[in-house]
Amino acid sequence: MAGRPHGRPVHGDRGGTPGNADGPRRRAGVRVQPDQRLVAWIRDPDTGAAEGDRRWVLRDLERDSYLRFGDETARLLEQLDGTRSLDELLEAAERQLGPAGPDRLARLLADLGDHGLLEGVEAAPPARGRLRPREWVVPGAGSLVERMYRRGGWTLTTRPALIALSLLAVVGVGVFAYLVAHRYGTPFVVASKLGLGGLVFLLGRFAFVAAHELAHGLAMASFGRPVDRAGLKLLLVFPYAFVDTSQAWFEPRRRRIAISAAGPASDVVFGALCSLACLLQPAGAARDVWFQLAFAAYVGALFNLNPFLDRDGYHILVDVLREPGLRRRAREQLMRGGESRALARYGVLALGWSVVAALFVIALSFRYRPAFEDVAPEWIVWAVMAGVWAAVCVPVAVTLTATLASARRLRPRRP
Repeated sequence: MAGRPHGRPVHGDRGGTPGNADGPRRRAGVRVQPDQRLVAWIRDPDTGAAEGDRRWVLRDLERDSYLRFGDETARLLEQLDGTRSLDELLEAAERQLGPAGPDRLARLLADLGDHGLLEGVEAAPPARGRLRPREWVVPGAGSLVERMYRRGGWTLTTRPALIALSLLAVVGVGVFAYLVAHRYGTPFVVASKLGLGGLVFLLGRFAFVAAHELAHGLAMASFGRPVDRAGLKLLLVFPYAFVDTSQAWFEPRRRRIAISAAGPASDVVFGALCSLACLLQPAGAARDVWFQLAFAAYVGALFNLNPFLDRDGYHILVDVLREPGLRRRAREQLMRGGESRALARYGVLALGWSVVAALFVIALSFRYRPAFEDVAPEWIVWAVMAGVWAAVCVPVAVTLTATLASARRLRPRRP
């Protein structure tokens, strides 16, 4: 799956500088678009110092998207009513927040301007070269999720069911490791045919993606939150399902973690079921199929838990560490130092996760290379292996490059 299909809101503390905000000589001051509003505030004792005692949510009624702010930033947002010039806003920000106030205001204006939420400021165009998925919303899909929850899906969220599913997931990981160690199957190979195995893998991924998104939706329903939108997205030629979980930001931190974790949990549970089915099957095409499905489920779990990607694992860490804007802030601190141990741990662990995952995939591909060469020409095997290596190594290389580039920008210039 590419991108993040859950409609997560954009964090309000993103770096940058204000664009075409109204200057100090304009009669009309800086103002939030009149069709936007603060729709709710949530008192959450687990938000952490980075956000303050409360979280504020600004909803874009036209695009139905959300921006989240900490308490201090929301105090600045209240000043953007059109009666104050930029100079007056800067003075007010310094009075309220001290020396850090003007910088916080600049980032707030930049974030609002980029998303077209400042009056007279156009939204920033998409980054050059960035691919934007096409989206098809299925009418009534959100209400369908709620009906599924009421008609039996709620049983999956009970304590006995969660305990049983957790035990199944743990057993399944061990069973899959046993299958790999004893060559119960070969990735992408069914009945000694590489193409057939690849097709089964892809079909399994599509099915597990749908189950993954349904798990997010059922978790939302268990907390009484509606699913506003659901449907399909297409990035290049790759389709995937999505469920909008934006309203999760109106829930306390522990519930947000549960909603994010529901998707990867479904991947691991289905991987366990398929692993057990593979273990119980005699040698043959049926066992090969179950192995491909188990492999597809665990690949999805690893992908979605990767803290370097804007996926479930990253959002779980954001809430666990109580650090909004985690990736950007961690990358900057990793290169120039800082006082937050949580950010430093994230920067090191996220990079370590990606490196270990890449090395594991490379080692696994070499282990299965002789089996691949029995069913396909050697040049095809090497081409496929190179493509897999690129898929797991490119994110690490891109992140390292961005980190080094940030270090060069942040390094003080010599006089």
